[in-house]
Amino acid sequence: MLNLVLKKTLQGNILDIGGGGEGIMGRIYQAQVTAIDNRQEELDEAPGGFRKLLMDARALAFPDASFDHVTAFYALMYMSKPVQAQAVAEAARVLRSGGEFHIWDANIVSASPEPFLTKLIIDANGESVEVTYGIVMENARQDAAYFTELCNSAGLCLVEQKGALDGFYLRFIK
Repeated sequence: MLNLVLKKTLQGNILDIGGGGEGIMGRIYQAQVTAIDNRQEELDEAPGGFRKLLMDARALAFPDASFDHVTAFYALMYMSKPVQAQAVAEAARVLRSGGEFHIWDANIVSASPEPFLTKLIIDANGESVEVTYGIVMENARQDAAYFTELCNSAGLCLVEQKGALDGFYLRFIK
């Protein structure tokens, strides 16, 4: 189990990749957030107070340099390796110069044949949210080093890294 404390610290507009479901970034940043998800039911489940769009992270329907921040809160783990690479490249494209890409995700050794599950207790700027994220997927191995390499290839520079055995947070700047 991982305990996360997330405070409202980001200024400017935010694109939240995979922002349906619990809508953690939307809960914290409200109207600053445009959340995208490729599943309508996830968007429907998310709380209100922020913009929600059905969209594929591989083909973001926004002009270049549209956002101050892009966030991916336990969203990239649900994507295959080729999709992750495309999503990261698109995140970099829509970030303004000096903008930041924030990734919170799990260290995964294996997610097949047994599912990978991670339980989180999140303090979302004072609101408590408990959630379990899980996947069953071949070739699901991932860690902070993998995403750092992916982001560096997209022209993003790592400026902050925090981690534990279960998960990590990475902050990149364009």
